[in-house]
Amino acid sequence: MLEKLIQHLVAGQLLDDEQIRQAVEHLADESVPAQLKADFLTALARKGETPGEIAAFARALRDKSISPPLDAETRADEILDVVGTGGDRLGTINISTTAAILCAAAGVTVAKHGNRAVTSQAGSADVLEALGIRTHLTPAEAARSLRDRHFAFFFAPQYHPAFQHIAPARKLCAERAQRTIFNLLGPLLNPARPSAMLLGVPRPDLCEPLARVLQTLGVRRAMVVCGEIPNSEPRIQNEENPATGRPPAGIFLDELSTMGENTIAEFYQERGFAVSTSRPDHLPLQSATLANLRGGDKWANAAIVREILSGQEKGPKRDAVLLNAAAALFVAGKTKSLAAGWDLAVETIEGGGARAKLAELAESTS
Repeated sequence: MLEKLIQHLVAGQLLDDEQIRQAVEHLADESVPAQLKADFLTALARKGETPGEIAAFARALRDKSISPPLDAETRADEILDVVGTGGDRLGTINISTTAAILCAAAGVTVAKHGNRAVTSQAGSADVLEALGIRTHLTPAEAARSLRDRHFAFFFAPQYHPAFQHIAPARKLCAERAQRTIFNLLGPLLNPARPSAMLLGVPRPDLCEPLARVLQTLGVRRAMVVCGEIPNSEPRIQNEENPATGRPPAGIFLDELSTMGENTIAEFYQERGFAVSTSRPDHLPLQSATLANLRGGDKWANAAIVREILSGQEKGPKRDAVLLNAAAALFVAGKTKSLAAGWDLAVETIEGGGARAKLAELAESTS
């Protein structure tokens, strides 16, 4: 089957939902050679994945995932994820993870989906462990934490057992420096099925298609963002653009940037789909460079998270977290504007709520 689909892709033809369902079955089958799986993933990437194909892969893989037993009240509430695809290779602090904890402290229910580091020194699982927060919760434990503490971490390998049979093929692709659809799928597979998402991507051209995918998957409110780093920064290679095989012109964060222009694709139940570019000039941002946002290993990044959430850190790192938390609070419907989200995030830190939430999460999982 994969051989036929590879021929189909090489001819530039799209895959329909049934073909994708069958492809996922074969990718998850341990008896299928990793080399053949890698050839399929390579052919798909070289053709270029459409939003419809990405959504179909996400649905097929979510059907194979383990679902946490969320109670009806939690499910009826807005559930937020703040997540990046990774791949910007810039070595920044864990902005999304810090913003997620801050949003939980502000009263939003946050289901954080993530993994260990792949293209960075410290992934979300790594830094949460260094903070003393358990990352290997059972589905029942995660559901209780989401209900009682408004925060739970969903460790991706624990909820997607099929991935263990796909990992060798992904490794082969990585050795070829070939990205695959799995570079995009991770944030789309949160087993808690969040209703609101702030999703960061490493290229501006990914914002609109991935926002369309989220809409297709049933997310009610979302913002997909990519932040610019000014050209004065040293040249860094982001992931290549599959259409050209070259890195995009410019340097980009898979977060909202405090330093340059942000590309944003967003949609909400109460209003339609929109794509825009903007700078957060209306917020009290300090002057910053990429060097100001760089982190280190999980221990260094965990120390920075503590400093930000306790109010000790007041520089550009805090600004980056506040900006992304502000957007996430708006996306979750907690505030009516980005500016109001910023004010609530500041108040949550300065009033001690963020520090208390961090301590609660660490104590409750020790």
